[in-house]
Amino acid sequence: MKFTFTLLTLSFLNLGLSQVTLEDEGLHFATGAILSGATYSLVYAKTKNKKKAFWYSLGISSLAGLSKEIYDGFIISGKFDTGEFVATALGGLTASYTFNIFTGKQKKKREERELVAFIQ
Repeated sequence: MKFTFTLLTLSFLNLGLSQVTLEDEGLHFATGAILSGATYSLVYAKTKNKKKAFWYSLGISSLAGLSKEIYDGFIISGKFDTGEFVATALGGLTASYTFNIFTGKQKKKREERELVAFIQ
């Protein structure tokens, strides 16, 4: 009986916690990802520097989230929503990190092929 009660309680607890997703934080996450992706591609196209592109794109998305929350929190409603700022910054981090992983792979492969062709 204790096992059944515990199992039932845990299942209700898990179902209740899964319903807390908010649409607004999802929009903030997507906005941070879009801003970060666009910034990364622009900075990398200009500089060909992965580190600089990563930090600029992460900074732009975080700055956009912070400025929006300062505007909402102190000018419009009087409440700074930390969750929305974190969602925007995490969206930026996700896009920046993803772009950082996959950028420059073809250049390395091309250089390796040229080196092999040069050696032969």
